[in-house]
Amino acid sequence: MQIDLVGTTASVTKVMGVESRRITEIIIDITFLKNFTTKTQNQLERAALSFPVANSLHPDLKQNISFNWPS
Repeated sequence: MQIDLVGTTASVTKVMGVESRRITEIIIDITFLKNFTTKTQNQLERAALSFPVANSLHPDLKQNISFNWPS
């Protein structure tokens, strides 16, 4: 799509379970510096949410992903 994502950052936090030493939740916070059209924002969000790695994780793992767009 030739989209310039320079300056985009992501932070990842893992939440460990109390009863087991397993990760129970992963929190991903993606921040974009550049403004995009609503259509492009939707395309980027769909691409991130359908990424094969996310789909290969255990179904019990809660995936909390947020997208932060400039105002």
